[in-house]
Amino acid sequence: MKCKNNSMENRRKSAWKGIVLGSLLVLVSISCAEPKAPQPIQNDEIANVISQMTDIMIHDVTNPPLAAKFFAYASLAGMEALSYQEDSLSLLSQKINGYSATVNKIKQPEKYEHRISAVFAMLHTAKKMQPSGSLLEVYEDEFAKRCLALGFDQKIIDQSKAFGIEVSGEILKYAATDNYNKTSGFPKYTPLAAEGSWYPTPPGFFAPVEPYFNTLRPFFLDSASQFKPISPARFSTDKNSPFYKMMEEVYQVELTEEKKLVAAFWDCNPFALEENGHLMIGMKKISPGAHWMGIGNIACKVNQVGFDKAMEINGVLAMSLHDAFMGCWDEKYRSNRIRPETIIRKLIDPNYKPLLQTPPFPEYLSGHSVVSTASAVVLTHYFGENFAYTDTVEVKFGLPTRDFEGFHQAAEEAAISRLYGGIHFMDAITEGQKQGREIGSWTIDKLFSPLSKN
Repeated sequence: MKCKNNSMENRRKSAWKGIVLGSLLVLVSISCAEPKAPQPIQNDEIANVISQMTDIMIHDVTNPPLAAKFFAYASLAGMEALSYQEDSLSLLSQKINGYSATVNKIKQPEKYEHRISAVFAMLHTAKKMQPSGSLLEVYEDEFAKRCLALGFDQKIIDQSKAFGIEVSGEILKYAATDNYNKTSGFPKYTPLAAEGSWYPTPPGFFAPVEPYFNTLRPFFLDSASQFKPISPARFSTDKNSPFYKMMEEVYQVELTEEKKLVAAFWDCNPFALEENGHLMIGMKKISPGAHWMGIGNIACKVNQVGFDKAMEINGVLAMSLHDAFMGCWDEKYRSNRIRPETIIRKLIDPNYKPLLQTPPFPEYLSGHSVVSTASAVVLTHYFGENFAYTDTVEVKFGLPTRDFEGFHQAAEEAAISRLYGGIHFMDAITEGQKQGREIGSWTIDKLFSPLSKN
């Protein structure tokens, strides 16, 4: 009996030894296994930065050309941070005017995540350039926490952020040489006294926006006047003249509910005011550039574009927007043409009020026509001619979605919306589209043609 008990006891001891040994082996195998890789940074982080920048632009009532400048340099900072690991982006940057001579390469950390650096480079650039950029600090902290939740080590996050800030410093140095700071010292723009010249419009009667934007350094164009359009139709009070007929066309537009919806969807006027008795309250609208940056990121999401390619698309789109505004503004302050609202009230109907509020700058060319068409050329290069998408950009501002079969269809609608809105003559729209095609095509050819322009 005693032998039997001893045998059972020995078996129990052996079993426990086996369990302990097995547990130790499991623990050893776990400790020797590779740590779980962090989840990748997705392209929606780029879209989030653009959205945060847009919110601050609305807060600051940033004018459309300046908004494009902010998007361009922030996106370029993201591209530069990625270029240390992505040769194709480094090659693209060499084709940007004055870039290689100004932007220096800096030493990379031993361990960092270049996509985290890219986001922080964008944020830091926007923080320094936008008047209320400090508001982005909260978002910076949120992004760092998301990186931690994705599995990135805190040290990697910190080193990636530090590198992104260093890269941003190089981009800010480049931005400081674009001549914009000099424009504040130029003579104050005074409306011309000549008949048919632009004059401030109600309800805000704002001073003209960025009259010297054409003096900045473009990213891809040779100069702001590279694609100078034909002169606008000559001002005339003769009822048989081309100008008078265009004026009547604006006045007589039949505004269906669909046309009203189109005009509202593409309004994108940061200066719009709501009159409330003796008070005028800003309506807080996005710029046309912000709308197209949003469209670009919708396309990236629909096509599940990788982070690096999405950064390139944002950068090229933003820089082409900047150059499109330069080309358009160059002509606006050369022709200084009167707005429909002003001349219709004088010659046809003193009580005329356009559907949309007239923005504070000369009429010819139509900015929406130029920048929308240029954007459509750029996005079509990346996504193709028949890229169907739903535009949700204006939903947060109380407008419904709109479906498009391609970017050119959207650009056509954006352009004609200015006629429906009563703020542009038809030649400003058609010639604006022409300039937009030329600027967009020049940009794509310069960057991607085998016989690339130097």
